[in-house]
Amino acid sequence: MAESLTSPAPGAVTARSLSHPTPGWQQAMRASVTDVETLFSRLALPAEQLDAARRAAALFGLRVPESYLARMTPGDIDDPLLRQVLPLDAETIERPGFAWDAVGDLDSTTGDGLLHKYHGRALLVTTGACAVHCRYCFRRHFDYSAHHAGGSRMRQVIARIAADASLAEIILSGGDPLSLTNDRLATIGAALDAITHVRRLRLHTRTAIVLPERIDAGLLDWIAARRARVVVVVHVNHARELSPGVCARLRALQRAGATLLNQAVLLAGVNDSAEAQIALSEALFDAGVSPYYLHLLDRVAGVHHFEVPEQRAIALMRAVAARLPGYLVPKLAREQAGDTAKQVIGVA
Repeated sequence: MAESLTSPAPGAVTARSLSHPTPGWQQAMRASVTDVETLFSRLALPAEQLDAARRAAALFGLRVPESYLARMTPGDIDDPLLRQVLPLDAETIERPGFAWDAVGDLDSTTGDGLLHKYHGRALLVTTGACAVHCRYCFRRHFDYSAHHAGGSRMRQVIARIAADASLAEIILSGGDPLSLTNDRLATIGAALDAITHVRRLRLHTRTAIVLPERIDAGLLDWIAARRARVVVVVHVNHARELSPGVCARLRALQRAGATLLNQAVLLAGVNDSAEAQIALSEALFDAGVSPYYLHLLDRVAGVHHFEVPEQRAIALMRAVAARLPGYLVPKLAREQAGDTAKQVIGVA
């Protein structure tokens, strides 16, 4: 008998199969590697770079989930996944043009965690927590204690959203919104579902990639229960991040009703070649995720060593566009403080 088109494939991840995850995602998050000595030991990294890593980690802490660590190649200091989390001395060097608030977040918030930069949508900073500390993070200097929608602030924020009929989309961000428990997400989701002009709920997450255990039965149920259309924007920078386990969980999100998009960052030494970008787009599409944006680096203090010059980025994406169908070519874009939208950079 032919398999039903609505049935998951054999071995697929479903809400039922995730109802008793082992270990639970919170336990897995607590078990993350958070000290450089352990990172260097586990991956057999050169000891002469340990002091530099300690200095950088003192400015911006280390956090790497075991699941993500397992995808790295021991002994390879240039591993593209390792480079995204490895503290380097370059982070301690100040460079002109690199600022603490590179994209103007602070100019767009009133202190309650709601950032309203663009027409028709607003971003809700739900938490400062994240499952991984990416060294290129544009909010690595952000004061989450003063600017997140926690506690009594959430009621204030919901009231502001309800009063502004122009807001058709609310973006849950952070940190990472999937650092919140399902119960907390349920409270936020119900409040937003009650606001009829909110048509879409967008989540930006790296946790789904580095800690796939987070995509559990409760989260799938939460997505399926929403009135507003749910868009999950994952942040994948390299094809090797898409392990079979990650892909299975992404497919589960899709079956629950989420639209899946990817935003990557163009990073020197990680994905700054046409071959790496082509492999990423192909792997994303195989996993049910549409390539959406490829961002030029946000010029936040401490990340200059990741920057790829714009003209090189344009040439790279021309090479990608010549070898892939248009629907697999992400838009090359930048975000600048004060702009009313992301700036898409033409590559034709």
